[in-house]
Amino acid sequence: MTSELRSAQWYGGDDRDGYIHRAWMRRGLPSDAFSGRPHIAIANTASDLTPCNAHLDEVASSVRDGIHEAGGIPLNLPVVSLGETLLRPTAMLWRNMAAMATEEMLRGNPVDGVVLLGGCDKTIPSLLMAAASVDLPAVVVPGGPMLTGTFRGKPLGCGTDVWRLSEEVRGGTLSREDFIRSESAMIRSRGHCNTMGTASTMGLLAEALGTVLPGVAGTPAPDSRLLESAHATGKLAVDLVRESRTPSTLLTRASFHNAIVALAAIGGSTNAVVHLLAIAGRLGVGLTLDDFDRIGSRVPLLVDLQPAGRFLMDDLHRAGGLLAVLREVRDLLDPAALTVTGRPLVDHLDDARIWDREVIRAREEPLRDDAGIAVLRGNLAPDGAIVKPAAASEHLLRHRGRAVVFDSVEDFHARVDDPGLDVDADSVLVLRGCGPRGYPGMPEVSNMPLPKKLLEQGVRDMVRVCDGRMSGTAYGTVVLHVAPEAAAGGPLALVRTGDVIALDVPGRTLTLDVPDAELAARTPDRATTDRYAAPARGWERLYVDHVTQADTGADLDFLTGATGPAVGRESH
Repeated sequence: MTSELRSAQWYGGDDRDGYIHRAWMRRGLPSDAFSGRPHIAIANTASDLTPCNAHLDEVASSVRDGIHEAGGIPLNLPVVSLGETLLRPTAMLWRNMAAMATEEMLRGNPVDGVVLLGGCDKTIPSLLMAAASVDLPAVVVPGGPMLTGTFRGKPLGCGTDVWRLSEEVRGGTLSREDFIRSESAMIRSRGHCNTMGTASTMGLLAEALGTVLPGVAGTPAPDSRLLESAHATGKLAVDLVRESRTPSTLLTRASFHNAIVALAAIGGSTNAVVHLLAIAGRLGVGLTLDDFDRIGSRVPLLVDLQPAGRFLMDDLHRAGGLLAVLREVRDLLDPAALTVTGRPLVDHLDDARIWDREVIRAREEPLRDDAGIAVLRGNLAPDGAIVKPAAASEHLLRHRGRAVVFDSVEDFHARVDDPGLDVDADSVLVLRGCGPRGYPGMPEVSNMPLPKKLLEQGVRDMVRVCDGRMSGTAYGTVVLHVAPEAAAGGPLALVRTGDVIALDVPGRTLTLDVPDAELAARTPDRATTDRYAAPARGWERLYVDHVTQADTGADLDFLTGATGPAVGRESH
C-alpha cells in the first residue's frame, strides 16, 4: 500500500528528502507511521472568533480517535475560519479565500484524505469547495446547532427572533430593555443557529450531497452522539482512502439534484443557491440557477421550522431528522447518488421514521405544496433573481408598487426612518450596490428593516428587491441575488424612485415598468456608483476583479474546475 498512498511521495525512500520529511514529523509518531498508514488531515475551523465553531476542537479529538482506531495517522490542520456574526464587511467576501487556502494546504501537504469540520455559514461551503477542487478522499462532520433558548417561557430562534424582536422595538411594541434582556437567553449552548438558517441548511445539504455519514447532520452540538459520530467518521475517512472514494465520485449531478429536493423540503436558506452553484462549479458539474426552480419548485415543504415555520433544530433532530424528511420525498430523489458509505443515499432511508408529525409533516399533509426557491427573470433581472416563497407573505407574491430606491446601505440607514420618506405599504423597497463586486462580498442586507412609520401602523412585510443576500434565518417577501448586480452593469442601477416594479412569483417574473428606450438612455447616478467598492490592494482587489455573479455561484473566475491532488516539486 505504501506505493499507493499519496503521502509516500514525501515519506518514502532513504534519500535526504525522505529523511527530512520523516524526521520533522517523528515527534511521537512510531516508525510504522510512514509505511502504509493513511495520513488523514482534520481540516478544523475551530476559532474563538467563530463562536458557532468554538467546540470543534473537541469534535476533532473524537475524529482523531477514530482515525487511530482504523490504523490511520490523524493530523490537525487549522484552516481559515469565518465567523458570520463578526466578520466585516461580510463573511461571504472571504468564502472563496478560505476555500482556496484550504485547497492549497491539502494539495501541498503529505495527506491522503481529509475530515472537514465546519459549522458556521461559510465554513462548510468553503471546505466542500476546497475538497472538490483538490479531490482527495473527504468527509464532513457538521458542528451542529445549538439547543433552544427560552425567554419568559417562550423559545427563541436565533437570528429569526433577532429580526422579529428588533422590529418590534422599532415599532414600539417591545421595550428596548426587554430586547436586551433576551440577549443572554438566545444563545443557550455551543453550536450554530438553531433555526433553518444557512448553517443548518448547509450541514443538512452536505448530507444530502452524500458527504456526511448518513444520519449525522442536524445532531445538536452539545449532544454526545455528535462525538460518537465524529469517531465513526474518523474511521470512515481511512476507509475512503483505502477505497479511493473521492469527492468527484460522489458529487455528481444526481447528488446536486437530491440537495435541491432537500433544500425545498426543509425550507432551507436562499444562500444554499450560491454555495451549491460554487461547489458544482469546482467539479465541472453543469448546475444552473434554473435547476433550482425546475427541480425544487414543486417539492412540498415538510419541516415546520423557523423562519418558515414554528419549531427549531433540536426539534427536527428529535422528530427524526433529515433522513425522515427525505423518506417522505423518496420518489423525487435520484437513486443513483452515492454517499461516503459507498451506498446510495436512498438506501439509508428504509429505517427512517417521523416521530413528531407536527415538526416533520407527512407528504400528504405538507405545510406548503410548492416550497422550492423560485427563480425570477425580466428586464430588472436578466440573469435571474431568487425569492423564497415559504418565507414570504402570500398576498405579496403578486404585487405592483412604486420603487423607493436606496443607493447604498448607508443611504438606507440614513433615510429609512425619516418621517418624511415618501413610502407606503404598497411601495417596493430597492437597495443596490450590495452584490459581489459592489459591496464587496454580497452581504446579508436584502431583508431591509421596514420604515419605522409603517411598523407603527402595523405593517410587517413589504416587497424588497436587492442584489445582495439575506440571512437564512430571515423572512419576508424579499427578492435577492439580482443578477447582474448594479456594480456589474445590471438594470438595478437604473431604477429611480417612483418607477413601478411588478413582481409575479407564480409567473416567475420581475419587471420594471419603464420603456426599453427610456431605460437604455438612463445612466447610473453618482450617488450609486460612488459607493461601489474600489479596493486598491489585497484580497479585496483580487476578489472584485475576478468574482463572478450570483447566478453562477459568486466564485472567482479562475477557481472554477478542479485541479486535483497532484504533488508539486520537491521543497528541498
